[in-house]
Amino acid sequence: MTLSDRPSSATQEEKIPPHTTPTWEVELLISGVAVFAMLQLPGWLNDRMLFLLPRFDDSWRASLILVFSYSMGAAVILAATFALHLLLRAYWIALVGMHSVYPEGIRWERLRMGPIEREVMQRRNGDFAEMIERADNRASIVFAMGVTLAMTLISLTVFVVGLFAAGIGIATLLPWRVLPENALLIGIAVVMVPLFAINRLDRWLGARLHAGSPLRRAMAAGFGLYARVGFANKGGVLGVLSSHHGRWRVQAVATAAIVLCLFGAMYGQLVMRTPERLGSYAWFPQFGKPGTHVVDIAYYDDQRDPLRSPAVPFIQSAEIDGNYLRLLVPYRPDRDEAAMRANCAAAPGIASTDARAVAMLRCLAALHPATLDGKPLADLRYDVGSDARTERPALVSMIDVRALAAGRHELAIASSPSPGEKSDSTTVWIIPFWR
Repeated sequence: MTLSDRPSSATQEEKIPPHTTPTWEVELLISGVAVFAMLQLPGWLNDRMLFLLPRFDDSWRASLILVFSYSMGAAVILAATFALHLLLRAYWIALVGMHSVYPEGIRWERLRMGPIEREVMQRRNGDFAEMIERADNRASIVFAMGVTLAMTLISLTVFVVGLFAAGIGIATLLPWRVLPENALLIGIAVVMVPLFAINRLDRWLGARLHAGSPLRRAMAAGFGLYARVGFANKGGVLGVLSSHHGRWRVQAVATAAIVLCLFGAMYGQLVMRTPERLGSYAWFPQFGKPGTHVVDIAYYDDQRDPLRSPAVPFIQSAEIDGNYLRLLVPYRPDRDEAAMRANCAAAPGIASTDARAVAMLRCLAALHPATLDGKPLADLRYDVGSDARTERPALVSMIDVRALAAGRHELAIASSPSPGEKSDSTTVWIIPFWR
C-alpha cells in the first residue's frame, strides 16, 4: 500500500488517506465492542475453574488446568490485542489529524537538534505520509495476529478437550485403570505423530513422487484431513506474514506471545489461589501446614470465599454465640476417594443401597476424627450434607459447646491420608474459635 504525496493545498475534507487499509472501520468496531467483554472473560474463566477443581481428583485436575490455561491464554491474547489495537488506531488517527492540519509535516529545520540527531530522526521517520502508512499497517497486523493466535489457542483447547474425552471413554472400556493425563498424552501422540511423519516425508520425498503415486495421494489426503480440523498452520494470516517477514521471525513472535499469555494466565491463577505470594511478605510468619497459630478465613463460613478459599473444614463463625458448633468437612476427591478405596474396599459391593451408603458414611467419618481442646470427641456424629454456597457434598456434624468456658478453644479435624502417607504425618486442621 503506497500513500501518494499530498499537496499542501489539499482541502480539509480529505481526512483519511485514500489508500488506507479498507478494514480500519470494522477493526475499530470489533475492538471497541469486544475489548470490554474480553477483559471480563479471564475473571469469569477463573471463577469457573475454581468452581470445578475441588470436584475432581488430581488426575482430572491436571487436564482441567491444561484446558483452562489454553482458554485463558486465548482470552488474554484477545483482550491484549483489542486494547493494543485501539491504542495503535488512536495513534494512527492522531497522525491523520495532524497531517490534515499540517500537510507539510514536520519542519525539521525549526527543531532544536544537532545535525546527526536530525539525520537519524529523518531517516527513522521518513516522510509524514510514510509514518501514517506504517501506523496503519502496524495496527492491522496486530489485529490480525492477535485474532489468529487466539483462534489457534481455541483450536488447541477444542483439540485437547476432544482427545481427553475420547481417551477417558476408551479408558473406561479397558479392564485396567488408566489415568486421565496418560490417556491425554497417548491421544496427543496418536494424532500428532502421523502429522509429523507425513510432514517429514513430504520434505524428503515429495519432489520425487509423481502425481499418481499412492503414497503421494495418501499424504495429500492426510494434509487435507489435518487442515480440515485446524492444523493448517502454513496458510491464512500466519502464511501471509511468514511469506513477507520470514517464517522464523513470525513463529518466534507468535510463540513468545502465546507463552507470555499462558504464563500470565497461570500466574494469575496461582495468585488468585495464594494471594500472599504477591507482595513483599518474606518476613511475615508463614507456616508450612495448618497449626495452632493460623486463623484462616477459610475456616469460617461468614468470612470464607466459596470459590477461592480451599476446601477445608469450616464452622459458622470465629465467635460462637449459640449452643452448637456446626462443623462441615467438605468431601475432597483428591484425598478422600483414594483413602476410601484403601480402607473401604468392601463397601461398594454391598447390594442394598441404604446399607452401602451407611457403610461408606461410617468409613468416611472414620477418616476424619476430631478433637476439641485436645480431647477426642467420642460422641462425634457425621451426617451426609452439602455446602450450601458451593453445592459440594460434605460431612455435617453438630457439636455441643454449651459446657465450654469463655475464651479461645481449638477444634482439630484430621484429613484423609494420601496414598503412601504415614499416619503420623497426616494433615490436621486446627480451627480456633471463641465463646
